[in-house]
Amino acid sequence: MKKLTTIALIAFASTGAWANADLAKNNNCMACHAVDKKIVGPAYKDVAKKYAGQPDAEATLAKSIKAGGSGKWGPIPMPVQAQLSDADAKTLATWVLAGAK
Repeated sequence: MKKLTTIALIAFASTGAWANADLAKNNNCMACHAVDKKIVGPAYKDVAKKYAGQPDAEATLAKSIKAGGSGKWGPIPMPVQAQLSDADAKTLATWVLAGAK
């Protein structure tokens, strides 16, 4: 039984990570962002570093993801992501802050 539980936990954890990567891909986030390098917008690892240790990081980043904006990472604006639900924005923020893994 213990082996089955371990396998189920690993599968669940893996699915969550892939689901978040898929959420980013399905919402075209990956057109401008990558995990480890700047494309148009910053690399997710750089975003995680910037917000590391901030107690309100998840809420702040989720709000920024939905609202878009410019000036935080340079002159190119990030468009508003109005199609994202608050829950999806929070999921993406959590994933990015965890290193997009």
